[in-house]
Amino acid sequence: MEKRSIGIGLMGLGIIGGQVVRVLTEKAEMLAEQAGCSLVLRKIKVLPEDLKRPLAKEIPPDLFTTDDDEFFNEPGIDIIVEAIGGENPARDFLKRSITSGRYVVTSNKEVIAKHGAELQALAQQHGVGLRYEASVGGGIPLITPFKHDLVANDITGIYAIINGTTNYILTRMAREGIDFPTALKSAQELGYAEANPVNDIEGIDANYKLAIMASLAFQTVVKPEDIYREGISRIGSRDFRYARELGFAIKLLAIAKRVDNSIEVRVHPVFISEDSLLAKVDGVYNGILVEGDLIGKVLFYGQGAGPLATSSAVVADVVASAQDITSGVGNRLKWKPESGKRLKPMDEIETQYYLRLSCADRPGVLAQISKILGDNMISIASAIQKEADDTAQTAEIVLTTHPSTEKAMQQALHQIEQLEVVREISNFIRVEEI
Repeated sequence: MEKRSIGIGLMGLGIIGGQVVRVLTEKAEMLAEQAGCSLVLRKIKVLPEDLKRPLAKEIPPDLFTTDDDEFFNEPGIDIIVEAIGGENPARDFLKRSITSGRYVVTSNKEVIAKHGAELQALAQQHGVGLRYEASVGGGIPLITPFKHDLVANDITGIYAIINGTTNYILTRMAREGIDFPTALKSAQELGYAEANPVNDIEGIDANYKLAIMASLAFQTVVKPEDIYREGISRIGSRDFRYARELGFAIKLLAIAKRVDNSIEVRVHPVFISEDSLLAKVDGVYNGILVEGDLIGKVLFYGQGAGPLATSSAVVADVVASAQDITSGVGNRLKWKPESGKRLKPMDEIETQYYLRLSCADRPGVLAQISKILGDNMISIASAIQKEADDTAQTAEIVLTTHPSTEKAMQQALHQIEQLEVVREISNFIRVEEI
């Protein structure tokens, strides 16, 4: 099918939507060469407050509508770009776009993580494309490699620093010895963290992104609720001090890996070797280490958020969709999840652990803790007793263990908490070998 132009409908004129308009406008000639036809913005669905944005003054007013039906009934729209964000009404708009025969591009990680399988099936049923490269990693190419470049591989593991806000906070804490609230405040002042940062610091954002990557990598449906999740707010400056002494860095990792016939999916802080590739990923940057049976280990690295990086991926998806339309190939990147793949419960995962305990400063304390660990089949890899607080008559004990199951460790922690000599389990962080 030969077309002289491809019509685009845009939903949303916020930070991402506005940057998409700029790229489509400023790079129109180059994009037309890549797409094989011109890309014409035909309609923009906005909220009334969007019309007050400075960019809105630069766009012909007849392109705007606040009415859903007017937008979807606009003739000549071939591709709809959803840049609204959030789960609803974005999900309903995406379904309406697909059932009306339009190709769809979105950067909406929440919708894809929660409803991706439903939307993919709907797109295949209607013979249109659903592309969402920008939903994970911003401008870092990840979705297309999983669907295309890595298809000959059995993916064995994904280890991802996939949230720039938390990585910035942890980097500041590691480098400067500052506490979590101070690092968070700095991230907010610089615009890296929202006023309400819960989605970032509690691992929710990383959870959505891991659900998308794991579903593609393992050809199954992984929902956000299937993933164990833990945030970074309990990490203190002392943990970074001990991590350095032990040769580790602390990162919030999204982990998905195949172990025997099961799949592990989890998001939580980890100790990783300071010599590992991911330990070098600092600041607001993302790093995604993918391991396959043929390719070995490959690292995807770059800025994972922001309007420039995200618009790069969105517009690339628009161009790819236009190429599919003009060539008549329909939905080129198909995804057919297999059923029956077992997701391993968190209790069954096996890893090493770091413990930081505040204890009474008296003889025999470490022996009591060691006995509980041994009774739960957990062996100690290293044990350090740090400086005592003479006033409070307490000392700090730092332990690392050899691999054990999560169930055994949680049982041991519960028993250790009951010891009269243990004032507090100050922190508990998993140690991951990558």
